[in-house]
Amino acid sequence: MRSRLFCAVLLLTLSGTGIFSPAASSAQEENIPKVVWHSVSDWDIEGHASPVDELDSPYARLPSKAEGIVRSKVWNLSRKSSGMACRFNTDATEITIKYTVGSKALALPHRSATGVSGVDLYALDSTGQWRWVSCSKPSGTDVTHTISGIDPGMRSYMACFPLRNSLHDISFGVPQGANFQRVAPRSEKPIVFYGTPITHGACASRPEMSHVAILGRRLNLPVVNLGFAGNITIASEVGALLTELDAAVYVIDCLPHMNGDQVAEKTEPLVKQLRKARPDTPIVLAEDRSFSNSWLFKSRRDHHEKSRSALVHAYDNLVLCGVKGLYFLGGNDLLGDNTEATTEGSHPSDLGFLRQAEAFEPLLRQAISLN
Repeated sequence: MRSRLFCAVLLLTLSGTGIFSPAASSAQEENIPKVVWHSVSDWDIEGHASPVDELDSPYARLPSKAEGIVRSKVWNLSRKSSGMACRFNTDATEITIKYTVGSKALALPHRSATGVSGVDLYALDSTGQWRWVSCSKPSGTDVTHTISGIDPGMRSYMACFPLRNSLHDISFGVPQGANFQRVAPRSEKPIVFYGTPITHGACASRPEMSHVAILGRRLNLPVVNLGFAGNITIASEVGALLTELDAAVYVIDCLPHMNGDQVAEKTEPLVKQLRKARPDTPIVLAEDRSFSNSWLFKSRRDHHEKSRSALVHAYDNLVLCGVKGLYFLGGNDLLGDNTEATTEGSHPSDLGFLRQAEAFEPLLRQAISLN
């Protein structure tokens, strides 16, 4: 009885202080800033390989008509949002990113969840440079990532979507009263990359560390990433889709998954297919990177020798046939002159992607400036 009486007195005392007061609780809730959400589905994004009205998902890379035309594995991989991004302006000091990915496989044995399923946020600084802000760290298919304590001031942001997971929905939340402006996709012609898992982004630690993304930032141009993990040998049906894109430059980087015979058979027809449809668009043919341990394995050195020789031969033939605007990038130095730039001997680490971007950049600048 005494215990019950003591508890009742204590409860009344605490209620009087406001600790357990419903009114106090309501006041505390009122002091929590309300979040206003902005869904990306309400504005267009960059990185599509076709107009948005030809897509069955705003986060798909290939148009709906490609289903049944390209191989099923390529079609499925085109649902992954690599290279896609949206831009916005805000003066919010707190930004929350909320999104859903389609696969529970948030990471792979040699690829982090931040790269496979993360959203990477960059902001434009006062000098006009894109600078990294934050990356989400997915632990489930529904992801919420809040960035607090941002310096006050209006600035431009770019959010870059997951490399290896499909994106179902994404929204950005800012406190009520903060300015938020959606930014439409840029009108400049994009750099269009067609390639392998490395082009797709394996094994960047986060989306904007792939060489495709790095080059987009450095050249200040939109990119279209048509890299497909583990499923690239040059295909004419993908070539037909490439011809529909009014590109600043095409980058053909398919050697890592092709042997010498395939390179010899398919390279020239693809270039001629592109050149017929786009007479003036520059085309870059890129050799593959060297396996980091090829110095110790003759079979790997032989693979590089055969595929690269075939690509050089195709390039020479095309030039002799009068094909203009054709550029060639060698592969020996794509990952640098040591063996420290891959995750497992094949796919670049962030260091490897940075080195690749630095190798590509001068040639792309030359090709675009001469176009």
